[in-house]
Amino acid sequence: MIDWRRGYSASYYAEQVDPATWRDVGVIEITGGTIKRENEGKRQSADIDCINYQIPIEQWIRVYMDIEQVGSSAHIPLFTGLATTPDRDMHGALSKNSLACYSVLKPAEDIVLERGWYAMAGTNAGDIITDLLFASPAPVEIEDSIPSLFETIVAEDNETCLSMLDKVLDAIGWRLRIDGDGTIQILPSPSDAVASFDPLANDVIEPDIKISQDWSACPNVYVAVSRGETGIARDDDPSSPLSTISRGREVWIRKSGVTLADNESIVEYAARMLREAQRAELMASYTRRYVPEVMPGDLIELKYPEQNLNGLFEVGSQSVKLGHCAATSEEVRQVV
Repeated sequence: MIDWRRGYSASYYAEQVDPATWRDVGVIEITGGTIKRENEGKRQSADIDCINYQIPIEQWIRVYMDIEQVGSSAHIPLFTGLATTPDRDMHGALSKNSLACYSVLKPAEDIVLERGWYAMAGTNAGDIITDLLFASPAPVEIEDSIPSLFETIVAEDNETCLSMLDKVLDAIGWRLRIDGDGTIQILPSPSDAVASFDPLANDVIEPDIKISQDWSACPNVYVAVSRGETGIARDDDPSSPLSTISRGREVWIRKSGVTLADNESIVEYAARMLREAQRAELMASYTRRYVPEVMPGDLIELKYPEQNLNGLFEVGSQSVKLGHCAATSEEVRQVV
């Protein structure tokens, strides 16, 4: 088992992927690149550098990292996606290629739903998501506990399968996670950390850490919708620095398909969530060694008291450099 705190050597290569079987079918030599991961939209992309890449059409590829450490080794898929026609820099007979690669969600983004398409209330959300992902060859894994929709969601103009999928996930409070082998996972929102980092037991974070708190996104109007009922909470208090009066503008958050606590009204729910949402988010960014189990949308525990970073943080984005130790630049926000 790899000890990510210790040194190791890493090498990288890619494989062509057969979209019918989702298996590797041919090696592609690569010289470097960057993998970018986010918690929204297509979630992943990559820019891959290779030599004498001769394939003139789109194809599916998978990028691997092979690790060697004293007494251990690992073979880890980092990214699977759709490689476009490459750019080429010629030096005599030598061709250096740069591949722009899209995630397994790109086919869903490329399909526009017909006007009037809708996801009906009472329908199992897993069935809807499966239908919306029909164009992607990637495997889809959906937990059995996925709920049904509380209310009908109607497609807007130029709604894509991907944008509608995100609306369904938002309505049920679940999330989408893409593994390195391209498998699409549909999961509940996390409640536990997948990893813990601290200066003593698991020090993988480099010393330079940037910390900020952003008040700009804090709302002063919260709208909650559940089973046809709507609750609105407003902060119109002149003494509140975030109120509609103090800021001279309204900042809204709207959530559909919310779950109420016992004996809680929809208006009480909106007021409670507005209070929570008005806490300024503590954000941090840093670079660390690669840890394979941590992806955007996951929770991690940070224990850095000198930097005032203590508690649970949600991973928002990552950038993985295909080089020494797969250095990972990461942005996180503290979970209230």
